Amino acid sequence: MTSPSRVVLVTGGSSGIGRATALAFASRGARVVVASRSRDRALSVVRALELAGGDGYFIPADVSIESAVEAMVAETMELYGRLDVAVNCAALTDPVLAPTAELDEAEFDQMIAVTLKGVWLCMKHELKAMVAGKGGAIVNLASANGLHGTPGASHYAAAKHGVLGLTKTAALEYAERGIRINALCPGPTDTPLLRRMIAVREEDAGEDDMAETLARRTPMKRLAQPEEVASAILWLCSPDASYVTGTFLRVDGGLAAGIL
Repeated sequence: MTSPSRVVLVTGGSSGIGRATALAFASRGARVVVASRSRDRALSVVRALELAGGDGYFIPADVSIESAVEAMVAETMELYGRLDVAVNCAALTDPVLAPTAELDEAEFDQMIAVTLKGVWLCMKHELKAMVAGKGGAIVNLASANGLHGTPGASHYAAAKHGVLGLTKTAALEYAERGIRINALCPGPTDTPLLRRMIAVREEDAGEDDMAETLARRTPMKRLAQPEEVASAILWLCSPDASYVTGTFLRVDGGLAAGIL
């Protein structure tokens, strides 16, 4: 008997790395739930999944609100009866960039609510579903900014550092239950989020071609493509990574190799 295809939930699945991840899983036969606050973009991803012969479904969700996250996981379970893989990509899409002392409290709180608390809320309810199903894999999207300081984005760096702490702790707690939990730390990746952040910095600093500057700083002299990051996520969720939990994987073109 052929085993049923895996059920995969991707938050922040309407754009960038989340979108590429949803498409990658679907291309390998998974049933993919795309969760996002952006209905139009998410539905376009679902259509792309279906056109490619995959199985996609959209659930609207604001990951900073527990009732929305709980409903998201519950609807996934009602649809498919189980949850095998969760990829938590949702993050604040338009962060305000400013020196630490100039950040507004509301801006800091919003960043933490979506980018850090949102990951915790997602894991809280995903883990309950995976415990009931006796196993699963979770990948949380952190960042190279979760490994070092980031001038002008202390709230973003703090949130991504926190994602790594959540990942390691939950991995220890659930390892014996057959649930693997890891994080991914991509370097500069050519996504709509990065392009928006670059546009803000270029306007503030009066500089041009900051994308090219970022690319030159990496040993590979280019930005990552979302599909390259998605490939690493697929590996972390695959049987090939069956003994990997509680760690983070850098996908940064060699950027961290030169940081002491």
